[in-house]
Amino acid sequence: MSKLKNKIALITGGTSGIGKATAVDFIEQGATVIITGRHQSTVDETVKELGNNAKGIVADSSNIADLKELAEKIKALTGKVDVLFVNAGYGKFAPIEMIDEAHFDEQFNVLVKGTLFTVQSILPLMGEGSSIVLNTSIVTEKGMQGASVYSAAKSAVQSFVKTFASELSSRKIRLNAVSPGPIETAFFDKTGMNEEQIQGFAGAVLPQVPMARFGKSSEVAKAVTFLASDDASYMHGTEFLLMAEWFNFKNLKNNKR
Repeated sequence: MSKLKNKIALITGGTSGIGKATAVDFIEQGATVIITGRHQSTVDETVKELGNNAKGIVADSSNIADLKELAEKIKALTGKVDVLFVNAGYGKFAPIEMIDEAHFDEQFNVLVKGTLFTVQSILPLMGEGSSIVLNTSIVTEKGMQGASVYSAAKSAVQSFVKTFASELSSRKIRLNAVSPGPIETAFFDKTGMNEEQIQGFAGAVLPQVPMARFGKSSEVAKAVTFLASDDASYMHGTEFLLMAEWFNFKNLKNNKR
């Protein structure tokens, strides 16, 4: 049975990683999917891969004008949105001494401002029974070296889960979030870390994951599909923690020292 049959879904940042995997799963579950990305070439390439039930629009989630234009384009294209997955974003890491204003602004613009104004722009296209899913992160549950700005930005997104859900209750629009742990994606390509640093980070994290592996984007996608579907009709203002035991395990190790 198709969980999202005849639904129109919008996925921001849908050209790679979790966004792309969710687009694949949504389509398999009967939805027509609109993806966004910042570059025409990657949007076109992804739409071609996804097939006839996919459409693409170029939009920068940190740009308010782009988000307003995105809403107008979707209004002309499909007239409505049943499911919104606010996924666009990436992390950049730096120690406290190396953080500058540009680093701070970039992260807060795409993750915090982008999330807020994406929801605001698309809400007029969403009716009763629609669903919104935000992408948070389990970095909000544990301090990670070099991730102070990224964690703060994701914590702001995490706070939106409760406040947005409260505001949207009267409109009967559900809002929830997925909070991924370490996932196999191209996430690190935009972190500013070199290959040696990336390998060092992965090598330090992996032994702390009880399942002894990073998660797959497709595994996160299944959780997003569940939250977006009527299977989660009584879930509102919740956050799915994926691989949260990573931090619990790490805390246990630290407490023994």
